[in-house]
Amino acid sequence: MYTLDRIVCTPGVVSGKPRIKGTRVTVGAILGQLAVGHSVDEVLRDYPYIQREDVLAALQYAAWRAQEEEVELSAQASGSMTVLVDANLTPYLG
Repeated sequence: MYTLDRIVCTPGVVSGKPRIKGTRVTVGAILGQLAVGHSVDEVLRDYPYIQREDVLAALQYAAWRAQEEEVELSAQASGSMTVLVDANLTPYLG
């Protein structure tokens, strides 16, 4: 089991994007580097003030967010809307 205690979102800091706690390094910046083929060690060289556990936390956060799924909800009588819901909450919808 893991926790996401290394990832924070603070309004007004990097536009509220998820970031590594105590830094302005966003989860997106880390994932972007990994996506183009950089190794964890290369990411750590680029951001010497984060730790390997921070990179792993960014991956865990992305995996958690990827579990979201779209659920159709009734809107006004004239239509519907789609919202993203954490897949882990699906059993509680209904």
